Amino acid sequence: MSVERWVFGYGSLMWRPGFSYVERQSATLHGRRRAFCIYSVHHRGTYERPGLVLGLAPGGAVRGAAYRVAEGDWDEVYAYLREREQPTETYVESRAHVRLADGRRVETLVFLSDTKHPQWAGALSLERQAELIAGATGLSGRNVDYLRDLVEHLRAEGVHDVVMARLLALVEADRRDPH
Repeated sequence: MSVERWVFGYGSLMWRPGFSYVERQSATLHGRRRAFCIYSVHHRGTYERPGLVLGLAPGGAVRGAAYRVAEGDWDEVYAYLREREQPTETYVESRAHVRLADGRRVETLVFLSDTKHPQWAGALSLERQAELIAGATGLSGRNVDYLRDLVEHLRAEGVHDVVMARLLALVEADRRDPH
C-alpha cells in the first residue's frame, strides 16, 4: 500500500502552488493561525527594507488548501517546496493533520513559523504590519500585491478573514496618504 503525500498551503500556495498534484481540497488546520509574522528580506522585501510574509503562528485555526501529490512526483515537489519556502530557513518543516472539506483527516507537510528565527516578527500591531507592507518590494514583487492576492483568493474560497481585510484597508489607506 502506498503512502499518500499531502502538502498544506495557507498563503500563496493556495492560488499558485507551482507543482503537480492529483487532488486539491479546502482544509482546516487546528492549533495554528494565519498571520503576517515573518519579516521578508527575500520574496517581499529586502534586508534594507523588510516586508512581511505569512506564517502559521501558534493558536487558533486556519483554512487553507491541501494538495495530494503523486508518489512518483514527490521528490521533485519536495525539492521545489524547499527552495520556494526556505530561502532563509524561516520555517520549520513539520507534519500536521488537517481536516479536508470532504471530512477526511490526512497528514500533510506544512511549514510552521520558526519563532526563534531572527526574521520572526511575532505579534505586530495591524498598524505596524500595514506600515511594513505598504512600502516593501522583493524578488517576488510588491508586498501589498501579496496581501491583496491573499484577500482576493480567500474570498474566492469563501473565507472572509476580517483581520486580513482590515490590514489591506490600512495598507491601501496608507498608500493614498499624501504625506
